Amino acid sequence: MKTLLISALVLLLSACAGEYKFSSNLSGEAIDDYFKASDVTVYDNTRAANLPYEIIGLVEGETCQEQANDAPAAISEARTLARRAAADKGANGLVIKKCLLFEEQGQGCFSRAICIGQAIKTPVTDEQ
Repeated sequence: MKTLLISALVLLLSACAGEYKFSSNLSGEAIDDYFKASDVTVYDNTRAANLPYEIIGLVEGETCQEQANDAPAAISEARTLARRAAADKGANGLVIKKCLLFEEQGQGCFSRAICIGQAIKTPVTDEQ
C-alpha cells in the first residue's frame, strides 16, 4: 500500500513538471517603447540650471478629450507624451517650460492639455 501511494505521488508530481512555453501577443519592442518615457528625467528650471547639459531640441506633448464621455485631458498625460518625444530624440532629460490645460471646448476637443519643454542630454550619474 505504501509503495502504491509513493508511486501515485511520484506520478502526480512528474505530470506537473514539463517544458511549458509562454506565448504572448506583446513584443519586447512594444514594451520598450511603452516604458521609454521612464528613461527621461523631468527637471524644473531651477534644478536644470545647476546641471551641465546639451539642448537637443524642443518637444511637446498634447492630450485631447475628444468625446464628452471620454476621460478629461490631463497635464500628467501631456507631460508623459513630452517625455516620450524627448526619448525619441535621444534625450535623457526634459526641462518643462510650460504646461497648459484648456477646459473649454475648441479645436475638436472638449478639453485639452499641452506641455512644452526642452529635450536635454545630461551626463549619466548614479543618482538618476
